[in-house]
Amino acid sequence: MRNGTIVTILGLVASLTAPAWSDETYRAEVEEWREAREARLAADGGWLTLAGLFWLKEGPNRFGTDASADIVLPEGSAPAHAGAFVFEEGKTALRLESGVRGTVGGTTVTGPRVMQPDASGRPDVLKLGALSLYVIQRGDRYGIRVKDKNSPIRREFAGLRWFDIDEGYRIEARWISHGTPRPLKVPNILGQVSTMPSPGYAEFELDGQVVRLTGVLEDPQSVELFFIMRDKTSGKETYGAGRFLYSDLPKQGRVILDFNKAYNPPCAFTPYATCPLPPKENWLPVAVEAGEKSYSDSPH
Repeated sequence: MRNGTIVTILGLVASLTAPAWSDETYRAEVEEWREAREARLAADGGWLTLAGLFWLKEGPNRFGTDASADIVLPEGSAPAHAGAFVFEEGKTALRLESGVRGTVGGTTVTGPRVMQPDASGRPDVLKLGALSLYVIQRGDRYGIRVKDKNSPIRREFAGLRWFDIDEGYRIEARWISHGTPRPLKVPNILGQVSTMPSPGYAEFELDGQVVRLTGVLEDPQSVELFFIMRDKTSGKETYGAGRFLYSDLPKQGRVILDFNKAYNPPCAFTPYATCPLPPKENWLPVAVEAGEKSYSDSPH
């Protein structure tokens, strides 16, 4: 009876300490996540469709396929003279040339209209054939981002490259909360610096070193932590400017960091993105040999 009780207790302890899934189940879950990541990247509105970024000047900014336009659209994608974005005092008005058909929000554009930028959370998008054009705001700069379903980058996409899945890189880290979120300075590739609220940082051990990774919230209602990081693989096996990682919000002072899902920012694929860069706090002193590798043979 006593031996049976001991076996029962040991079995219970084992069940409580066993991982929530088997290695096979975990690998399948990560593979599914990676497939979804690649599908989003190559989708009609994905980052691979970026075909241009043009910063606005005060007054009319003419757009079309004509080489003299301020915003030159891909050859054969639109009329030579399609219209203009008139930028005045931080507002952008769309004007199409007579006979040019475009839609915004599914409605045909029939006259001048003010275009809401992406900073509003609900940007107005001009659909012009296979093209999508919308206003982006980066600090005090405003520009027109162009997406093209027929983008050469999308057509020539060769698929993503990954490190082998390693469950050892799914790390349960200690979460140190700031209590009240603190502003964290985050640079971007434009040379600008913005501040993002940081609720705290994760602390864990990797390669015998204690490592810290500071998380931020993309907006006050975020249900995820966002980590912008670089490590000793950056510029070698992985993209030189760093990688992104998301996690669920911390629970009971712990947070799960699954580096098998670390991935490249849009700037790894296109020169028309405006990516944030890792803050100094997230320059890790170790190599994280997990997640997405650089796109193509060159990590730069």
